[in-house]
Amino acid sequence: IAIVWLDIIFVKNLISPAFQEELVIRPLHSGDIYASFQFRTMWDTDFLRGISHYRLFPKSLGQVISKFSVRELHISFTQGYWRTMQWGQPFLPSPPGAELWVWFQDTVTDVDDAWKELTNVLSGIFCASLNFIDSTNTVQPSASFKPLGLGNVTDQRFLRYAVLPREIVCTENLTPWKKLLPCGSKAGLAVLMKSEKLFHSSFHSQALHFRPVCQDWKCKSTVWELRQTLNVVFDLHTSGQGKREWSLFKMFSRTLTEACPLASSSKVYVDVTDNPQGEVFELSPTTPLLSQAVVLGDRRTYSVYDLTNQATFGQTRSLNMLLRWRAAENMLRPLLHGERYVAGYGLQTGEIHTLMYNNHPYRAFPVLLLDTVPWYLRLYIHTLTVSSKGRDNKPSYIHYQPSKDRLRPHLLEMLVQLPPNSVTEVTVQFERALLKWTEYTPDPNHGFYVGSSVISALVPSVVAMDTNSTRECPLFSSFFPCKEESSYFMRVYTEPLLVNLPTPDFSMPYNVICLTCTVVAVGYGSLYNLLTRTFQVEEPSPGLAKRLANIIRRLRGVPLL
Repeated sequence: IAIVWLDIIFVKNLISPAFQEELVIRPLHSGDIYASFQFRTMWDTDFLRGISHYRLFPKSLGQVISKFSVRELHISFTQGYWRTMQWGQPFLPSPPGAELWVWFQDTVTDVDDAWKELTNVLSGIFCASLNFIDSTNTVQPSASFKPLGLGNVTDQRFLRYAVLPREIVCTENLTPWKKLLPCGSKAGLAVLMKSEKLFHSSFHSQALHFRPVCQDWKCKSTVWELRQTLNVVFDLHTSGQGKREWSLFKMFSRTLTEACPLASSSKVYVDVTDNPQGEVFELSPTTPLLSQAVVLGDRRTYSVYDLTNQATFGQTRSLNMLLRWRAAENMLRPLLHGERYVAGYGLQTGEIHTLMYNNHPYRAFPVLLLDTVPWYLRLYIHTLTVSSKGRDNKPSYIHYQPSKDRLRPHLLEMLVQLPPNSVTEVTVQFERALLKWTEYTPDPNHGFYVGSSVISALVPSVVAMDTNSTRECPLFSSFFPCKEESSYFMRVYTEPLLVNLPTPDFSMPYNVICLTCTVVAVGYGSLYNLLTRTFQVEEPSPGLAKRLANIIRRLRGVPLL
């Protein structure tokens, strides 16, 4: 028994993970509130050898990663569209619908087979429609979606990317996501995740990221990082009842009473960068803890509430932060922004326009544009044009993979230099294909969705960025790796497109059925009546004189006439 106990202690100390949780609240200039939850589990173990002791790490996810030899996994479920011009840049961007991209280990022999099985398993774990991911909406980007973690695997053969823009996010997706947390939704920051409030918002996005990262600044050993994020934007008029006043109870219908007992760090950050003297809004209760972090190329100041300190909850043993607005403030335009729309008329041809805005006053920088277009929109790639400030802007790199009907989509990647303070427009014409009648959705007149364009760029930073990713810093400021001090990585998603296709009149089968049944009923009924009826010959009734004569003859005993 002693030997078994020592083995258990050894295994626990060897692979014991660490767990952190954070909540960032950022008052937006539009009067809305942006809340971002971050949960991170770090684990020093080898998934390829198989694990039997998981402790804080979710076993269901660990078994999937071990079985399919996954090196990086990034999945998000988003309801709504992030309005960059009103809200600024999010901490972790995501497109509307469901997005999944995975880097497999270089030991995987059949990546397509592993990808298909993985999507079906994840569909069951998250109660989502990921099983609809197939070869018709899966691509292998050549330059976009490089590994965000540590590793030398950059062969695009081991990368798969897919998006389902029509995926609807609801409670059945949030519940299994919360169950992956060490404390679930019973303690810590997760108690605020009330479905009724989260889905009654302008924007809601939940994501899960799994990747290898450095354990220390020397990077002699690696650990696995599982990061779960939830971003939500509460509207001023729906959640705040039209008042410029916010609190935890108003947003989530709950308050904080304790930290997760399994968390080594549990903190709440409130962005007070634009409120140095309290002129813009009033925050209560106040906290003496202040923290500065470089986020999205700018140095921000945050009020910090440490939930592991019991003094944070006060005498009421409850934390309910209250924020009252005092004045409005103008918002600076984001440095990078993207838009996309469909032009043209009729149901035969059309044109896709993608707009990329560089709002920097004097710095030009390159961006990488990724477009995935379904096969039923047949692109005319010779009509591709890129223009900036009324002049042609020739891309320095173009990768195009044409589609195959009912097999794979179009893939277009290009590297474009954006001039300072300019709008770069990318246009391409397409032709709509006529689908088979069995390929239409149950509501074909609603239209068909086309996934968002992805814009990746190294944007010039206002302050020097920290290239040491292992240094102690808030979770929301250390997701994307930083290689240079003068710039930071940014990913922007455009709106998804809704395109109408030539649609037959699906009411005609009903009309034909009705007409056919009527003709058959009348024609066949008449013929059947003639074939089955029994005919009898009836003599005409005698006249009055003949009836009287027969009566007399019957009385006389004479035979009747």
